[in-house]
Amino acid sequence: MLANYLIGLREGVEAGLVVGILVAYLRKVGRTDVLPRLWVGVAIAVAVSLGVGAILTWGPYGLTFQAQEAIGGGFSIIAVGLVTWMIFWMARHARNLKHELQDRLDAALAGAGIGVVVLGTVSVGREGIETALFIWASVNSSGQALLGTIGAALGVLTAIVVSYLIYRGFVHINLARFFTWTGVFLVIVAAGVLSYGIGDLQEAGILPGLGRPVYDLSNVIPPSSWYGTLLQALFNYDAEPTMLQLVAWIAYLVVAMALLVRQVVTRRRPDRAGSPHVPSAHAEPSA
Repeated sequence: MLANYLIGLREGVEAGLVVGILVAYLRKVGRTDVLPRLWVGVAIAVAVSLGVGAILTWGPYGLTFQAQEAIGGGFSIIAVGLVTWMIFWMARHARNLKHELQDRLDAALAGAGIGVVVLGTVSVGREGIETALFIWASVNSSGQALLGTIGAALGVLTAIVVSYLIYRGFVHINLARFFTWTGVFLVIVAAGVLSYGIGDLQEAGILPGLGRPVYDLSNVIPPSSWYGTLLQALFNYDAEPTMLQLVAWIAYLVVAMALLVRQVVTRRRPDRAGSPHVPSAHAEPSA
């Protein structure tokens, strides 16, 4: 539940910042007349994201066991790829996100009115679809559908409140630190989702290596115990991984974490040399 709460919170804050930047800029340039079009785009993005979540949840029912495992494993790996790209994209573009969005909005305002709708749909929809896919993969791998869904919903609701408070200037958050620490946590969660996805593909017969596990920790950390359930919910703990699952988990965790740390260190070097520091969020959101 906590893992999905943080996923919903992070992705929701990202989407909220995007909307806040667009709304603030429209007010700044005196084009509040197109705000309804922006909200139409946001509504479309939310509907599409919910639709993707519904398809992922109920679509595979009625298929064979192998087909369900193949679909589950494939989408789990896709989800890991998307969330990994999202983590590094945000770390790389956080400084210029505000200006990039304003440039796109200027182009949309200069063209047909539908451009504002499209910008709202694409900007928020990207975050929404990534969230739906990764939360589905995380819930599917942990086996706690109800708690996972509740956690994600609470995270999104919290993000809406936080984003509004940021927009109004009531809350100040160091966004660089927020995205760094949530990025570290998501890398750990993604490693577990990747391992689970590989296990699904092995069950479906697509990947080799299904058989005797590398080790069995079920006597030390029983999956049915409260702490085993907690580890499973947070990090997709597997008491009996195959060799391929273990290798993939370790390789992804080491490589992704090393690259993330390197990117954070590289980003901070210019700050020490005197270039502008990433500001905390304020009334006119910036990332």
